[in-house]
Formats: sequence, C-alpha cells, structure tokens
Amino acid sequence: MIPQVIHIGGEHTVTGSCHLLSCQDLNIMVDCGTAQGSATPLPIAEWPVKPAEINYLFVTHVHIDHIGRLPELISAGFQGEILCSLPSKALLRPMLEDSLRFEEYGKHQADSLLTSIAAMTRGFEYGRRFKLQNGVEFKLGRAGHILGSCFIHLFFPGTPSAMPGNSCYSIIFSGDLGSKNTPLLPDPDPPGNCDLLFLESTYGDRLHHDREQRLEKLGLVLRQALSDKGKVFIPAFALGRTQEILYEIARLKSKTNNSSGELANIPVFIDSPLGLKITAIYSSLSQFWDYEARRLLAAGDDPIDFANLYSSAGFQDHKKLLEIPGPAIIIAGSGMCTGGRILDHLAAGLSDPRNDLLFVGYQAKNTLGRALVDQSETNGHGSVTIDVRKIPVKAKIHVMPGYSAHADQLGLVEWVRSMPQPPNEIRLVHGEESARRELWKKLSS
Repeated sequence: MIPQVIHIGGEHTVTGSCHLLSCQDLNIMVDCGTAQGSATPLPIAEWPVKPAEINYLFVTHVHIDHIGRLPELISAGFQGEILCSLPSKALLRPMLEDSLRFEEYGKHQADSLLTSIAAMTRGFEYGRRFKLQNGVEFKLGRAGHILGSCFIHLFFPGTPSAMPGNSCYSIIFSGDLGSKNTPLLPDPDPPGNCDLLFLESTYGDRLHHDREQRLEKLGLVLRQALSDKGKVFIPAFALGRTQEILYEIARLKSKTNNSSGELANIPVFIDSPLGLKITAIYSSLSQFWDYEARRLLAAGDDPIDFANLYSSAGFQDHKKLLEIPGPAIIIAGSGMCTGGRILDHLAAGLSDPRNDLLFVGYQAKNTLGRALVDQSETNGHGSVTIDVRKIPVKAKIHVMPGYSAHADQLGLVEWVRSMPQPPNEIRLVHGEESARRELWKKLSS
C-alpha cells in the first residue's frame, strides 16, 4: 500500500511546516511548526487524525517554524516518539524553552511540557538505517541548513517501488536544505533514490551572492567602524546566524586575513541569552562541524570563540553595554528587530552617524528591520519608532549579501540531480508560488 501524505502546513508557505504520512495503521508526522506572518495554522481539532493516533514525529531541524507547535501537540494528546538527529536533540529544549516564554503557558506547565518532550525525544546518527513499526525503516541525511538539520528518507519494505533497482517504495522529505560551504556545517549529503521527493523551494526563484563578497564587505564595514570609533549593531537569530557571524568575524580577526592587526582588538559582544546558550551547545557539538572548522579547532584557533569576545547574559550586563563607547561589535536578537535587546541598542545608537547597522538576514514586511532596510535602499535618513519613541536614523545601514541558510535555485537543482536516478515524482513545498513555479521550470528542463 502506497503511503498517503497530507500537508497540514507549509505546503505553499515558508512557515508552519507540518506533514502527515499514513500507511496502514502507522501515522508519521514530519515537523510540527508554527505558522508565522499571514499564514493561518490548521487547528489540531481539524486534523485528519487525532494527536494520540500519531506514532512518530520526525523533526528535520529545530527552527520554530518546524517545531513550534510541539507543546500544543503534546497538550492535545500526542504520546509517540520524537525522532531527530543527535545535534537537534541537544538544541531542541533551549529553542522550545525560549518559544514558550511568549506563549500562554505558566512556568509549571511549560516545565512539565519540556520534561515530557525530553523523555519522548530520541537522537539518531546520520547515514544509518533504523527500524520503525510494521517494517518501516528510515535514514537521516545532513541537510546543511543549521547544525543538526536533516532530510528524512523513509523506506516501506512491504510496498514495491516503481524505480528500477529499488527494493521497496521510499519517500524523501528534504526539510530545509542549506548551501554548500556554509561556515561550520558539512555540505548537504547527496540523497539516494526515492519514488517520491518532497522538496523545499524557499529560494527556488533566485541565486545567492558569492560568500567571499560578503566577507569582504563585512571587513570593510568593520574597518570603517574602527576608524569612526563607532558601534556595529548586528541583529541576528540566536540559532545558526549568530554562530555564522562569529565564524566570519574570527576569520577577519585572524592573521591570514588581517595582516596589519587593526581588527584584532575590537571587542565583540553577544548580547543575547539564547544566543549564548546556543553558541555553547554548538561548541559542545564540534564533532558535527565541517572539516575546516574542526581543523581550525584542532590547531587551537576556535572559530566561534576568540580573544575579545564577551558575553552579556544578565540584564545589568546589557545596561552597561548600552553605555560603553565604540568601537565595538554587538550581536543581539531579534534578527528582524521585532523585539529583544537589539531594540535598546537601536534606540540608543541609530541617531549617531559614527555607528553602523548590519542586516545579515531576511527582513519580513511590517517589521522594524524591513523599515530600516527600506530607508537604506532609498538613501534616506528619516526616523523610526521604537517603543513609542521617534528615533532619527543617522547611522549607516548595510544589507549584507549572501547570508542565507537556504539553498538557492542552483543548489536545489544540483541536490536533486545528485540522485543516482531522478525521482518518480517531485512535489514542491515550503515556498511561495513564484519560487515553486520557477524551480519547477528548472527541474523540468
């Protein structure tokens, strides 16, 4: 019997990923994410199966748009197993813990949910086949999106494959795929043959800038800030982007890229409690880094921990940081300036022309980040409102190219074409209509 797949969320949008696969008496869910922006989640009461009837939940990675509804799912009766990679298991709790602070859960209920989730979660190695119920097997492959991200290959031995040479019917869920040569992360593993591929299409209609260009631009901005004695504010997501920025600052500070040593002494502050927690977990999982990062670490050159890197964990540390003079680099959340400590830094520093604001991630519509990006694109120096205060914008604003945790159109096409045989069927998910349409054209050509 061929498994049936129902998309509960994330079929035609880039958030709220949630897919339900049913085969005979087995129900498998892939991701259970929060819908963000204009996307509306399907209430659990309207799902085709009850949470108690779901046997397994696979987590492709621990971004909130892939795991955010997990507490809701458990509250509604899910009692199955949560399956993910070993790094994702380590990262799952702090990400959900932070998310629950913004939900309507009391501390006791939140702690109880987190304890239940930890007890249900099992971490697995990449590249090995493991057994589920009814003879179904699975294998996780590296997806290169963030640490711990994976694609999921499911095998159904009782169902014949339409693919020549395949022993049984199989399905791959790509999860979110990353680009090659992403700092700290191994490249995505090539997928094996499958009958049905669910492929993400977030950037199916565009190509990314070269990574060397972004490193060069980052160096120029930091050297200018040093000359101006200003502060450089970098809004960054706690998971993935913060560690990537640390890696590139470390490279710029190193002797090979900074022969005159002018950047060596500029202080760097992580002003994000979650960012600090995630960075510590990244450091503890160095065996999952790529070869270059592990080589640097073995040589005594830690790529995400270096001289003049400081943590700002408590609120008093944060208040002191607002008062220090430049030059300094400050990494803080949230990545789109919708909340978090970055707002205090912007309120205090946007009016100073010596300062710089670097955007290293996508800025959604109707966010403060997007409003500031729009001003930079029109060469305007207007004002923005932060906590009802009107703040003049005189700081220099930079939109850095090439920062994306998602593969672009070329990367997605190359990943599919690395399969030994083309899949019998491809279904595009996790993308807006234009992205899916343009990617489909490329895959069909």
